[in-house]
Amino acid sequence: ERRWFPARLTGVPLAVVDRLELTDPRGEARVEVLLVSAAGDPRPPFVQVALTYRAPGTVPAGLAPVARVDGADVLDGPSDPAFVRAWLAAASGDAALAASLDVSSARAVSGEQSNSSIIVRGADGGPGGILKVFRGVWPGENPDVLVPAALAATGWPHVPAPLAWLAHEADGETYHLGVLSRFVPGAQDGFELACAMAERGESFAVLARELGVVLAELHEALAQALPTGGRSVRDDELTGHLHERLEWAIDEVPALAAWHEPVSALVDRLTGLADLPALQRIHGDLHLGQLLHAGAEWFVLDFEGEPLVPLPARAQPDLALRDVAGVLRSFDYAAARGGADESWTTTAREAFLEAYRAASPGAASPTAALVLRAFEVDKALYEVVYETQNRPAWAAIPTRALHRLVGSPSAAGGGRVGA
Repeated sequence: ERRWFPARLTGVPLAVVDRLELTDPRGEARVEVLLVSAAGDPRPPFVQVALTYRAPGTVPAGLAPVARVDGADVLDGPSDPAFVRAWLAAASGDAALAASLDVSSARAVSGEQSNSSIIVRGADGGPGGILKVFRGVWPGENPDVLVPAALAATGWPHVPAPLAWLAHEADGETYHLGVLSRFVPGAQDGFELACAMAERGESFAVLARELGVVLAELHEALAQALPTGGRSVRDDELTGHLHERLEWAIDEVPALAAWHEPVSALVDRLTGLADLPALQRIHGDLHLGQLLHAGAEWFVLDFEGEPLVPLPARAQPDLALRDVAGVLRSFDYAAARGGADESWTTTAREAFLEAYRAASPGAASPTAALVLRAFEVDKALYEVVYETQNRPAWAAIPTRALHRLVGSPSAAGGGRVGA
């Protein structure tokens, strides 16, 4: 019933493919981490199920057991401070960190999706940390550990530095199970902030402009911290990928066939261009919900990428403009949820793009503008598929973007998406 439990495992026999015992330094609970998969098809991503086992009568106030096994009350690990103590004792990183945290304050964040997060206050007024437990576990180094660590090592200030991480070795493979990052006090979720401003009719332009600068700095910092050689993308690579994505979207939502002709024509305009942007490491899943705003600063979070994509694929170089397109699409969603008119989105887009292009001159070329438009369309098509399958009432948001970006659908395509 949890949001992080994958649909592919629903209703099928499960098996524990590996387990890890952690030790609570206080001995209040037995702590166990299970890696779970389908019994008949045990393949990654494995699901991490962290549990604590407590003697009856010792469950902390406010917590509820999820089961009873062999006379012990079983709790979801992230809800139990004993799990946090055991995790810190086993983790790599800052050896003095455990002493600087008030583990008794550990509080699981509600409303999680693909992972579970736990906020731990700092002792004696320290900054504290946020522990992310990866629920989908792949073999290999998780980019949500690797990338922020590499960025923090360069001194880039807009990423919460990783303080500790937990890895499990099995069959010659490394599995990252979680990461503890520095907590950003007083921060607001970027998407919630934008929605609230849209609802009040308050311009997002100043914050969008600041975000454009930070994103340009992020791409420069990523290119320095995790160099990939700077090879330019080939036009056939780019167009082939976008055409494949279009066909996939139409297969998933046949009504999108109405946009086949104009989208294909847009993609084909990229053929033969000689000044396509260089490939580099990017965020890969950037939107306003992956950003925090605290004081006068933006902070970038969640470098994990798409949890259902194997780790090696997430580490592949891409075009920085894909991150730019993700933020632009997020403005549309914030405006829709906040009930703002089109001028709110237009003002935010223009301020963001002007600042990003000023700080990243290569993004201001006509070719870059065309690639960005194609990426926006690609993202909108994906969003139509997602919304149609999960939140049909929201399909109108990306559908309106398709009208704006590529014009009205062809009559020959038939069908209707959204309202």
